[in-house]
Amino acid sequence: MPTWIRACATEDIDADDMIRFDHGARTFIIVRSEDDTFHALDGICSHEKVHLCDGLVMDGRVECPKHNATFDYRTGEAKRAPACINLKTFPVKVEDGQVYLEL
Repeated sequence: MPTWIRACATEDIDADDMIRFDHGARTFIIVRSEDDTFHALDGICSHEKVHLCDGLVMDGRVECPKHNATFDYRTGEAKRAPACINLKTFPVKVEDGQVYLEL
């Protein structure tokens, strides 16, 4: 059965930015879009296993800090080489100023 895990407060993330969230042995990123929606996806680049939280958020994408691969943060789709493997996304809900992701 899926479980909702509190990741952060909405105020912890600026618009068009992201933060790292670790749970157990997994790393995620929580992205706040410029439209004020929240998204969760794997936090490690599928190309060279670099933490994406050190990269950039722009134009609906997360950019890896190492080789500039990009991923659509809504779908996890790899959009620019060298990454060619999509990232997994996770359902997100916001309640009382808190962001939760479903595992």
